[in-house]
Amino acid sequence: MSDQRILQRLAPVLRPFAEARTDLSMPVLAVVRDGLNQRRAASAHEVDAVGVEIDERELGGVRVRIYRGAPAPAPAVAYCHAGAFVLGNLDTDHLQCVQFARQGRCTVISVDYRLAPEHPYPAARDDAIAVLRAAVDGAVELGIDPARVAVAGSSAGAPLAARLAHCAADGLVPPVAFQLLHQPVLDDRPTPSKQAFDATPGFDGRAAELMWRHYLAGRPASADQVPARRTELSGVAPALITCSELDPLRDEAIDYARRLLHAGVATELHVFPGTCHGFDSLLPDWEVSRELFDIQGAALRRALHG
Repeated sequence: MSDQRILQRLAPVLRPFAEARTDLSMPVLAVVRDGLNQRRAASAHEVDAVGVEIDERELGGVRVRIYRGAPAPAPAVAYCHAGAFVLGNLDTDHLQCVQFARQGRCTVISVDYRLAPEHPYPAARDDAIAVLRAAVDGAVELGIDPARVAVAGSSAGAPLAARLAHCAADGLVPPVAFQLLHQPVLDDRPTPSKQAFDATPGFDGRAAELMWRHYLAGRPASADQVPARRTELSGVAPALITCSELDPLRDEAIDYARRLLHAGVATELHVFPGTCHGFDSLLPDWEVSRELFDIQGAALRRALHG
């Protein structure tokens, strides 16, 4: 799809970002990482975290940042940040974690998982599993309720969260009550939206291709790495899936939601028109971003507080 046609469909407030691209090619990856880390560290410093207690520690040998938005024993959310498997750290989705803790009245445990290509699959998955297990094992000391644990992730963090939900359904990790997937990376295979949105701001089809190449490191794709390749979805946790209209990842989010529904899994889906990948990070104070945070917070409250 032409840049001009995409620009016409993009919400006017997002059009200043129309030329923004995510270059994941190896020659520039280190520079892209450093730039993103600096920007997110600066923005994290500006986040209003009143009412949320924050500290950092290790769980299961993995660095985490813990956001407490409710008195103990609080329900908990194991959160995996965005970053195309190769970018990001605990600052990346700091604002989102504060919002989840505050609006979901819960404790959010953000996972600083290892990044590809230095640490391809299964490193990130193993880190997420280790944190979930350690959090439940240490529930009393952490002040969380092990019977009310959700998983969440944005972009490339979402398949890690989805995989935790799959493992919980298979009895391989502690039970998961809910999964929250935002603009999720779910399928390594071609889709119409990946083909159509090869020049979209924030993230495009080329970045999606490189992302999987870095993460899989030449391994054949399987359901353990790629949530959409799992054939049996019945029994996994109820889900909220949110995605953007002008995003190469749109179709896999919609298709995954449809498959969950057909498998009898309670699933809520929201597609935000006129938005691109990462709109909530680009413009967190925009009314559509605030609407997203409200939807996510309400879903967490319903799932974790009943």
